[in-house]
Amino acid sequence: MLNWSASTTSTEWCRTLPRDVGVIIVAAGQGTRLGGGGESDLPKQFRTLKGIPILLRAIRPFVSHPEVDRVVVVVRQEDLASPPGWLADLRGETLQFVAGGEARSDSVRAGLAALPESCRIVLVHDGARPFLDAGVLDAVCAVARQGVGAVAGIPLTDTVKQVEHQDDAVRVVETVPRERLWRAQTPQGFPRAMLERAYQHAATQELSGTDDARLVEEIGEPVVMVPDTPRNIKVTTPDDLAVAECLAELTP
Repeated sequence: MLNWSASTTSTEWCRTLPRDVGVIIVAAGQGTRLGGGGESDLPKQFRTLKGIPILLRAIRPFVSHPEVDRVVVVVRQEDLASPPGWLADLRGETLQFVAGGEARSDSVRAGLAALPESCRIVLVHDGARPFLDAGVLDAVCAVARQGVGAVAGIPLTDTVKQVEHQDDAVRVVETVPRERLWRAQTPQGFPRAMLERAYQHAATQELSGTDDARLVEEIGEPVVMVPDTPRNIKVTTPDDLAVAECLAELTP
């Protein structure tokens, strides 16, 4: 039986765990759904919340984590050639940048290839999620160390409707029971060998997914949900940005 919880820490009976976690932060999107604003010319991950770039907020929990050996930030090709000054200053032995691809899976694949072989556990995180809880990060690492996939997520609380489009109307087909439904977030963590096999299988079968767990599920490997906090939002729309600005006022 898997033994994990959101309160899991980076030690077991005072034994320090190895620094063998590699992190891929996906930040190669255009952010077209965010719309205009005071920083409308910037990709969403470079916009600021209370003066701090969204991407920098996403990076911080990982570079300071005692189990993390390497963080690879996947950015657009143009940002790799000419990154913002604050991002360029972060480059070093622990943190590096690579160019992403057209699809999210291409970007993750590029990040995975850049991680050193010493990284036996791999976490994937959205660069537009600036409010990751440290306890959730610990728990995802702990589950992945048990040889299974781990997905930070929250159970759905809204009523869910399945619909179909008929002419100009969106008609309800049925109400979907929500008791077994969770919203997948990031980070998602995996044994490296498992994630590499999932991406190899996806390439041969021409599969794609909106998250990495989807590809791991395709090869029959178990994936466990790790309870997350609703604060771990992904900034995608103008409404998300407004909520994130409020959260930033409450977050150090």
